[in-house]
Amino acid sequence: MLRLFRVLSHWPLGLLQAAGALLGLIVYAASPTYRKRVRANLAQAGYKPGLLALHVARETGRMVGEMPFVWFRDGSTAAVHRVEVVGRQWVDKAAREGRGVLYLTPHLGCFEVSGQAVAEWSPITALFRPPRKSWVASVVQARPRGQLRTVPATSAGMRPLLRALRHGEAVGLLPDQAPAAGEGVWAPFFGRPAYTMTLPARLVQLTGAQIIMAFAERLPNGKGYTLHFQPLDEALPQDPALAAARINLAVEALIRMRPEQYLWGYNRYKVPRGLPPLLHTVKVCPIDSTL
Repeated sequence: MLRLFRVLSHWPLGLLQAAGALLGLIVYAASPTYRKRVRANLAQAGYKPGLLALHVARETGRMVGEMPFVWFRDGSTAAVHRVEVVGRQWVDKAAREGRGVLYLTPHLGCFEVSGQAVAEWSPITALFRPPRKSWVASVVQARPRGQLRTVPATSAGMRPLLRALRHGEAVGLLPDQAPAAGEGVWAPFFGRPAYTMTLPARLVQLTGAQIIMAFAERLPNGKGYTLHFQPLDEALPQDPALAAARINLAVEALIRMRPEQYLWGYNRYKVPRGLPPLLHTVKVCPIDSTL
């Protein structure tokens, strides 16, 4: 599989994304479970699934299709050299103030290229949950890293994150990744309780780091990506549940920018093993989507 990824990395980005889009539609049509989850999550966020669900399936496929290019294409044509950054001034401001930067990058757009782009100008330590499938793990471990360092999503991984932020470096987290039992709180996400990590708030409280929301928007026809940076300037509440809710609101705002590029097939509302199930949900009003 690793050899296949290396071969595919030489294909044009647009071709890989087009093939991925077709694959995404096939999976959407063939998997009732996946289709049901995408549509349910879109409806929970207030969208009318319909055509939007098909756009989501295509974009999710593009995300998969572009992985060989993003991970293994090197040299002047690498994916990281096709990234335009919007909001770099917020990163520079944090550097002038001597503060570390905590990048919160949800499952939106090409989140894999975000860390690579940051690593072009700064060391960045990213929290990493090892894949369960061995072939995926072997591919992931073979990726070139440069200044991008990964640490496991365990208690041992906490120390490198703190060290990096205290030295004015960058840390990257996926704020919408469901944590293990005991590592999060229930907080609203598009109007429904979702088990949400408390780690971002703890890191900020311990280091004074600047939170920057990050989203690498996938451009059409293999043209590359626009990496959006938006600072979370207001201080997070001390209460973990309120802080998690505030971060979820910021994640929602990013998703509203390009909802079709969010990973709606991710089981964001799952109950981690060891926690009792929730007994209620909250409904929200539908939002018309024109794409």
